Amino acid sequence: MHPVAMDAITRLRPDGLVRSPAFSHVAVVPPGATTIYLGGQNGVDETGAIVSADAAEQSARAIDNAAVALAAAGATLADVVQWTVLLAEGADLGAAYGAVAQKLAGDGEPALVTAAIVSALGAPGALVEVSAVAALLPD
Repeated sequence: MHPVAMDAITRLRPDGLVRSPAFSHVAVVPPGATTIYLGGQNGVDETGAIVSADAAEQSARAIDNAAVALAAAGATLADVVQWTVLLAEGADLGAAYGAVAQKLAGDGEPALVTAAIVSALGAPGALVEVSAVAALLPD
């Protein structure tokens, strides 16, 4: 395990836990960082219409919407510490989660990810909803 640095966000994948390229187990945010909470984003366009009945397309658009929302707060997808991915029961899990993973793939340590299958989402026709917590370090 790597020591925890207090001047950067440190993502840990401790020995003794599964080592996955898709997610970390622990994130340590240093004092003084700004925390950004991203509310649930669905695969909808700017009018609120579902973009497709396809889980992969909805997933990709939900992540794109998350990126737009984060940008409004001065953050990017790379600043996300924790993602929550909700998939509606019956959604093509492989396609939906595959699209999310592709959008979130990066060169750095991966964020924490929690995923769940739920009976339904709040937006009619929505198959996926993502929310996140991001952190920005002081300049």
